[in-house]
Amino acid sequence: MKKQVTALLSTLVLSTIAFAGTASAHVVVYPQEAAQGSYEKFTVRVPTEKDIPTTKVKIEIPKDVEISRFEPMEGWKYELQKDSSGLITSVTWTATNAGLSPTEFGEFNMQGKVGDNAKKIVWKAYQTYKDGSTVAWEGPADADTPASITTVVKGNRAEGDSHTSATSDTTATSEATNNDSNSALPTTLSIIALVLGIISLIFSLRRKKQS
Repeated sequence: MKKQVTALLSTLVLSTIAFAGTASAHVVVYPQEAAQGSYEKFTVRVPTEKDIPTTKVKIEIPKDVEISRFEPMEGWKYELQKDSSGLITSVTWTATNAGLSPTEFGEFNMQGKVGDNAKKIVWKAYQTYKDGSTVAWEGPADADTPASITTVVKGNRAEGDSHTSATSDTTATSEATNNDSNSALPTTLSIIALVLGIISLIFSLRRKKQS
């Protein structure tokens, strides 16, 4: 009985960890907070969640931000879509080689101006895999495939469209670290609760056996 319970405990813990790791691997746009009227470098972080490579990534550009420039990425080309006034409405990066393997993630950079009256920027993303399947990251925050959101606060840090901000890079890295830490906390608490539950079950079975 003890061996069976131990085996069950190990299986449940590993399953919880694996599920949490998959659930936290979303397409995210950094920074996750920006000021109204500011010029920002936005970084689209794309992890591959399947056992096959990611070969295409499309981002819809909301009206709350005006994107004007894109950083070249080796092994990828990009295509823009514009409206009748010439504003960019979406960008699609397509792999020119193998793409992002199951153990990789990619970061795609673009630059633009946050709207003067914007309150939040909702980034809808579409991740296509080598087999042609597409994951639409466009749902609400509590969905399995949520859209990434940049919260916009009042203020104006506009310094010209050609500005490259080291602060933005630092913020993106810091937010990514904090995001990973926050994602790990519920997982840790879940595992602790699971272990305590199994221990309680073991003692209960022992008491029944002794009685």
